[in-house]
Amino acid sequence: MSLVAAVVQLNSTSDEAASLERAESLVRRAAADGATLIATPENTNFLGPHEEKVRRAQSLDGPVCERFAGLARELRVHLLLGSFNERCDEPGRCYNTSVLFGPDGARLGVYRKIHLFDVDISPETRFTESATIEPGREVVVAQVGPAGLGMSICFDLRFSWLYGELRSRGAELIAVPSAFTAVTGKDHWHVLLRARAIETQSWVLAPAQAGRHDDLGLRESYGHALIVDPWGRIVADAGDDPGFVVAEIDLEKVRQVRRALPMRAPVDPLK
Repeated sequence: MSLVAAVVQLNSTSDEAASLERAESLVRRAAADGATLIATPENTNFLGPHEEKVRRAQSLDGPVCERFAGLARELRVHLLLGSFNERCDEPGRCYNTSVLFGPDGARLGVYRKIHLFDVDISPETRFTESATIEPGREVVVAQVGPAGLGMSICFDLRFSWLYGELRSRGAELIAVPSAFTAVTGKDHWHVLLRARAIETQSWVLAPAQAGRHDDLGLRESYGHALIVDPWGRIVADAGDDPGFVVAEIDLEKVRQVRRALPMRAPVDPLK
């Protein structure tokens, strides 16, 4: 079996309406190019001050998810909303949540980011995502036809146990929607995505944010939305600017690599 996948690259801002318009336009263009599985990046609808993100948080039945469900249904595609700010019960906090919609608009998978971005790399690269984001607790593999899609978000990429667990639960595709910083991205992005593909022997789909955002000019994302094959080869790279890239995903390649190099998945340390 094969399918055509697209990973979208955005420059989302705190103007939610404009961010959603740009995302929808690129999703429509990717579908017109033949993509049947389309993925957008982390913070698709809003990338701005964290406190404002919490204030604007919505439920899974809110306008953002409703819009993406309708788009998936209209275009008859599997559509991954890389992440949005989902309301939670904890005061002053929300979830960073990825949602997969099927061609009928139904929700097929909901993943809440487990590993939160708390770093102090330099004066320009300091983030404490845990101050406003409630971490998720569940490992999620959703179905895209007969293929398992392992769901993750951005900083999860550094925690290999999660990807071993996704593979052990049937993932042949791995999604890593991200807003990777420019500082870390230039040294780590391509290396880590290739490593996750190699160790799980899976296709990796990594939609990305790119460029400077409007939260006081301090946030810059690396870009380079990627599609990586199960051998670790980069088959598509979106470069520095908003847009999308498309590639044919041959699932038989997963089986060929796994037969050639049999590997056991690592143990989940949370069990």
